[in-house]
Amino acid sequence: MRLFISLVIIFFTFTAGYAGTNGILEGRVINKETREPLIGVTVMVAGSSQGTASDMDGNFQLNNLEAGIYDLRISNVGFQPMIYKSVVVRVGLRTRISIELVPTEIELSEVEVTAERPLIEKDVTSTNFSIGSSQVEKLPIRSVQDIITLFPSVTAEGNVRGGKTTEVVYLVDGLPLQDVIGGGMGSSIPKTSITEFSIQSGGFEAEYGNALSGVINIITRRGSNKHSLVLRMEKDNWLAGGWNYQHNKTTEIEGTLAGPVFKDKLYFFSANTFQTTDTRWWQDFDNFFKSPVSTDLSGMVKLDYVLSPKIHLTAQDIYSVRRWRDYEFSWRFNLDGLPARDRSSNRSTLTFGHTLNKQFHYSLNLSHYYLTSNIGKNKNDIDTTAYEYDFFLEYVVKGNRAWWSNSRQNIYTGKIDFVYQPNANNVLKAGFEINQYDIFSDVIKYEPQKTYFGKVIPDEPLLNYSSMYHYYPRTGGAFIQEKLEVDKDGAVVNLGFRWDFLDPQSERPVVEYVNPDTGSNQYQSQVNKYTKASLKQQLSPRMGLSFPLMWDMLLVMNYGHYFQFPLFDYLYSGINPQQLRSGVGVLVGNPDLKPERTHAWELGIKYGIDQRTLFSVTYFKKEFIDQIDSKTFLPSKARAAGDFGFAEYVNNAFATAEGLEFVLSRRPGERFSGSISYSLMRTEGVSDYVNQGINLHQWGFPILNEPYPLSWDQLHSLKLVLDANLPYNIVCNILWSYNSGRPYTYFPTKDGYTAEDTTMSFRPNNARLSANNNLNMKFSRRFSFGSSMSFQLYGDIRNLFNAKNPKWADSNGKIGGQLGDPSAYYEPRRFSIGIRYEM
Repeated sequence: MRLFISLVIIFFTFTAGYAGTNGILEGRVINKETREPLIGVTVMVAGSSQGTASDMDGNFQLNNLEAGIYDLRISNVGFQPMIYKSVVVRVGLRTRISIELVPTEIELSEVEVTAERPLIEKDVTSTNFSIGSSQVEKLPIRSVQDIITLFPSVTAEGNVRGGKTTEVVYLVDGLPLQDVIGGGMGSSIPKTSITEFSIQSGGFEAEYGNALSGVINIITRRGSNKHSLVLRMEKDNWLAGGWNYQHNKTTEIEGTLAGPVFKDKLYFFSANTFQTTDTRWWQDFDNFFKSPVSTDLSGMVKLDYVLSPKIHLTAQDIYSVRRWRDYEFSWRFNLDGLPARDRSSNRSTLTFGHTLNKQFHYSLNLSHYYLTSNIGKNKNDIDTTAYEYDFFLEYVVKGNRAWWSNSRQNIYTGKIDFVYQPNANNVLKAGFEINQYDIFSDVIKYEPQKTYFGKVIPDEPLLNYSSMYHYYPRTGGAFIQEKLEVDKDGAVVNLGFRWDFLDPQSERPVVEYVNPDTGSNQYQSQVNKYTKASLKQQLSPRMGLSFPLMWDMLLVMNYGHYFQFPLFDYLYSGINPQQLRSGVGVLVGNPDLKPERTHAWELGIKYGIDQRTLFSVTYFKKEFIDQIDSKTFLPSKARAAGDFGFAEYVNNAFATAEGLEFVLSRRPGERFSGSISYSLMRTEGVSDYVNQGINLHQWGFPILNEPYPLSWDQLHSLKLVLDANLPYNIVCNILWSYNSGRPYTYFPTKDGYTAEDTTMSFRPNNARLSANNNLNMKFSRRFSFGSSMSFQLYGDIRNLFNAKNPKWADSNGKIGGQLGDPSAYYEPRRFSIGIRYEM
């Protein structure tokens, strides 16, 4: 009974480990002529039944309002009614507005006022950037990954402030949409489903867990009392022919439908996107496959049911199905030797929201996320025969890649969120979440042995990277967070703590190599015993402060401990008892890996130059601890076991990152808006990737413990985002970026097997590529037919000047290596034309 009572207290004291989706809208209504507060003024959200009334001091508040853009209807007897348009409510923040009603003795039509967000948001103590649905529609972008790269200190691959790409958590409507085996975003979603896209690159609050470098929070649209239909089609080969090869044979079709099922009670929203493409490599693919070689179908359906003005129920389903073929330049004469791939996912969510009173509201979320990924068609068709290469061992001319895989992830999540606002200056959040996983992975993979320089080593046996596991781990977390605004000077203090746990639900094998034949150097693996993997726990304090230096200048600082649990592949790969009985593979998982951790702090100043222009400068520093790498283990009495012994994932790497961000942004006006940012950043560490330890050992290089620039270290980055209204109602959107060259390792060779200078010491990333310079543009023209129908024509140009921006170089410093691989450059110029119909 005591245990039960304790669990109940914990459950109702803490809330979810991931962010919510709601914000608070509050304001004050006064008489425009007398400046006195007005009591009993009705404030309604247009197109819904949500609303409230002002109190004796003219104040009103709408709690538990889903993030988005709203129109408000304000009315009171004896005053001219008002429509307050385009009020932006952001996740976890309080939106404040001021309403002035004009007294009148006769009935007048509604007056329209457009809301202006405050230039400086005083209650934001983190580095937070966001864009709304209208900007997502205008910009020359195709995916969520494209949006991420718009922001400061984010590389073209999605590294945020010096972190790995897998150190970012993707949230859709407050719940993760994450691949917990391989990392990254697990599903794609239609662009038209997005109402707000935000990225927190530093100082994120205690409600955000399992993220080291960034939090991507996507809030999706919902239906209303107004029916709407949007159809869009875009192609990059409308003008294709023998004279035009600058296309990918890409076609994208998108449809959105929304409206009421029962007015004021039940609303629906649906968005679906279907894309086909032959990729930039279509000229080679044409020799092997029918078009298209890649298809991608994604969509979302949402139902919102208003049981009462204070109780809401939301059901949502997000799905994604993708099928494609890989391309490798060294396989261009044998592309059908690479396995086909497919990936599908589905997430079903049920959300119950209840506003008890003006001070307290909560929401309960239940979800099931299913993700499956397949490589190859038939497990029994794996061919381990060595590939046939050309005379120079450069191109694969015959054979099939020995790679088959089937992985399945079932994630069951339950979470509950509470928000309590005892007064106008204090907001308390707290919560709890539990995740139950069903993780299955079966991989058969053999790779030829290669030198560091990429040359295949003839007559050597294939390396076995096969693995199979099926486990049921659990994770959970709790947090408590308080935001306090000091009335006297306007300072905001943000304090929070979160606790998280990971229960691997597995045993760790204790492996030893033994030599059954004392006359040989052949060693075999032997499992002596199994040890239960321990429960992993993490406590993370967070704090933030914003303090007005002047009425138009704000000082922001924050400090926090952040963490991320290892990907499950690093925990379980290769530890299956059946595999161990047959000999440990090349790389073995470790269920006792600790969470990777980051200690980070930042200091920034925001300055309002005028009513529409904001300048900010931010300094940040991060320390990455317990990063995952691989450590090679060898028998004590032999040069090697087999060829290389075996390697296990361990927590032994570390890294640091620090930088300066300068951002100048301009709010929308009559002619133009946008932002320009400059980032100066340095990222150093002792490991580029998790398999680096075993690779260095295989190549005969020493393991380095001195920091060096990591491969995503981007010293200088300059980005411009510009929206301009041109004559003839043409809208122009420009994205320009300049990034200094990233590091690579210069260690030249003549034959691909030995170093050109054998006395030269090996130091990773000792040279840099040339800089990248890219310009994307989008032009659009809207034609309206009446008040409810419009047609839009647009052109989207990527890499306008067809710049050859390098991605990688070989050890000789040659971009694309000996073969001149064109994939060593980012995408060349592409031009697409689209049409959009809306009613």
